[in-house]
Amino acid sequence: MPVQEGRKAPAFSLLDTGGRKVSLADFAGRDLILYFYPRDDTPGCTKEACGFRDAHRKLVKRGAVVVGVSPDGADSHAKFAKKYRLPFTLLCDPDKKVMTRYGAFGEKMMYGKKTTGVIRSTVWIGPDGRVRKHWKRVPKAADHPAKVLEALQAAEAK
Repeated sequence: MPVQEGRKAPAFSLLDTGGRKVSLADFAGRDLILYFYPRDDTPGCTKEACGFRDAHRKLVKRGAVVVGVSPDGADSHAKFAKKYRLPFTLLCDPDKKVMTRYGAFGEKMMYGKKTTGVIRSTVWIGPDGRVRKHWKRVPKAADHPAKVLEALQAAEAK
């Protein structure tokens, strides 16, 4: 079943850079910003990660936790996080099962051609485990973290 706003987020369990298992249940009672990206240390992915890094204090102040997911391995994630001082967890999904469940892996257009790969996307999961917002395709990686923060602020203002 695809990810839908208002419905329970699909359960997941993936390894972080230290080899620890991280599951959706670990974030119960907190807002989770789960963002999916194609590859560590590439231009768009770096801009997006650094945007989340720069907005991190404001996101945490609003009770949100940021977690990035890509098919890269733990060593790649560790180097990427250290190089750019990323203050949030990066998870490894080498077989892309979680990405597929979240609609972050599949057919996409790249340079005018259909291809299969990681679809840059983000899911905001509320403290109750339900999907609050799903950005199915992120067109501008550099601008996206600010849009996530705006959505959190708008929800807070209601």
